[in-house]
Amino acid sequence: MVAEPPPVTSRSSRPSSAALTESCCLLRKSTTMKQKLTGVRDAFQNRSLLVDLLAILFGIGAWIGVNSSFVQLPLLVANAPEGWNLPSYLVVITQLGNLGPLLYTALQRVRAFRDSYMIYAVLVIGTVGAICMAFLYEKTAFVFGAERSVAMFVCVFALALVGCTSSVLFMPYMGRFRDVYLITYLIGEGLSGFLPSIVALIQGVGGNAECIPNNSTDPDAPDFISYTPPPRFGSLEYFVFVFVVLIVSTIAFTILDNHKRCRQEYAAVVINHGNDYTYETTPTVTVVTSPTSNPSEKPTTSTSTKHEQPKVLSNRNYTYLMVLLGVLCLFGNGFFPGIQSYSCLPYGNVAYHLTVTLSTMANPVACFMAVFLPHTSIRAITSISMLAAVFAAYAMATAFMSPAPPFMGMAIGEALVVNHLLDHPDRAVSYVRLSITTVFRSQGGKSLVWVGAVTQIGSLCGSILSFTMVNFTNLFQQYYPC
Repeated sequence: MVAEPPPVTSRSSRPSSAALTESCCLLRKSTTMKQKLTGVRDAFQNRSLLVDLLAILFGIGAWIGVNSSFVQLPLLVANAPEGWNLPSYLVVITQLGNLGPLLYTALQRVRAFRDSYMIYAVLVIGTVGAICMAFLYEKTAFVFGAERSVAMFVCVFALALVGCTSSVLFMPYMGRFRDVYLITYLIGEGLSGFLPSIVALIQGVGGNAECIPNNSTDPDAPDFISYTPPPRFGSLEYFVFVFVVLIVSTIAFTILDNHKRCRQEYAAVVINHGNDYTYETTPTVTVVTSPTSNPSEKPTTSTSTKHEQPKVLSNRNYTYLMVLLGVLCLFGNGFFPGIQSYSCLPYGNVAYHLTVTLSTMANPVACFMAVFLPHTSIRAITSISMLAAVFAAYAMATAFMSPAPPFMGMAIGEALVVNHLLDHPDRAVSYVRLSITTVFRSQGGKSLVWVGAVTQIGSLCGSILSFTMVNFTNLFQQYYPC
């Protein structure tokens, strides 16, 4: 009996090394995805929805006062004695709100206060400023030889104190909680721009100015006068809404600061005065498993501190990004908001209204984009900055060419001013600014301190530049429909 030969296995039936590598990659990606989904599930399970809600409401109160003032500019400009120059005043006054952080720092050096007391005081100042803004924004006084919106300026300064001081009070206060609640607080800060913009879109501006016959019996009166249809509700009701939101934010912080359930969500931290925290450090447990070991065997554990080494910037790139950040803040936070009325109002009140509201929404949108689509390479940051510069150049050109900018009185002109002129540069500037901040965060040392200083210095210089050019030169001309 002849034995049968063993079957011959062809080489082609064996899995190739490339196929094995691809399978390993797919398995690794699948495992990583499962770990991420498990992390997301655990993040939602191991948290208090009450603290999340309170943190969001607390965050909304940070910048809603300043954002609402700028969103109302299309209506405020029409009645204020400053006219189209009003935005340049408000930009400078907003920058003066940085006196709040300076005063807070000085007080902490003289005597240590509980930060919750300071936050209560700041929120009360903002709440009083909002209700005073609702009833006094039209009140004027004769100062320096002309009528000025003094009451409005004082109220905006009070609201700016809340926003500027929140950087050194509100956000550091959230440091005592677990890090997951800082994200919900930042979501609340983003909503402080969304919420007033949505209400302003519902409010509307009534429409563009129209020329109607003047029925006056005065022989020296003009034959036609400008008439603008009224909005759905006025600025009084709008700022009353802001006042109510700030009251809710104050109540939310009171609960957040005193409720026992909220204190259970504190991190392992020793709380000192001045938002000075000492965190308890715990060693990182790393699971070490040999690829050839028996799966039934228990994995061995080792204690180690594993840190990802960030890429250190060269001195040239470090300086370049700092200068770029300062220039972006100069134009994005200071200069362009001051001349925005001259860029938009020649195209009509509706175009100005939509541009202001969409621009206010741009910052939180850019922040969300930077979270999900981060770009930390210098080449990508430079490319996006150059794209923003193109739109910014067109915005500056329309302001200098006022009262007769390109495509005036045409639908394409309004489309450009709403969709490209200011909305896109704001998104790009906000996105790049956050990307640069992310880069410097990994550099350690005092990099973030320098980021904050450069941001404020650039914004202040831009506001002073726009105020000087608008009020002391003839470069910008107002448009009169009649």
